[in-house]
Amino acid sequence: MGYRVINGKIQFLGQFDCNYSNNKTKITQNTDKNNFSNVLKKEINKENSFVISNHALDRLRERNVSFNQNDMKNINNAINKAVNKNCKESVILYKDIALVTSIKNRTIITAVNKNEGKDNVFTNIDSLVII
Repeated sequence: MGYRVINGKIQFLGQFDCNYSNNKTKITQNTDKNNFSNVLKKEINKENSFVISNHALDRLRERNVSFNQNDMKNINNAINKAVNKNCKESVILYKDIALVTSIKNRTIITAVNKNEGKDNVFTNIDSLVII
């Protein structure tokens, strides 16, 4: 579970119920087109969204940090810049917060504020984005 930010707005990602059956069913052409269409829309809209992990959300709440819609768009733009530079794991410095981010998965992994980040070392990071 987590939260996805789409066009600067937070949306809850709930658990998905999967119902599997052993019955063999024939897939029609129409279903294939719908699935392809959904995948295509998802890929096209990918650059307009990112995910905030539950861990990161907990850290933001603990530190009394909240982002408005404009902040979310700025963070999304930072992720897009990192994608364009072929980054994989990045720290995004935004205001007084360091956001450890998986660029490949477009997911904020954790958040550290300026005071708690002092004397800490971030490992497995290949880039830094300052916004």
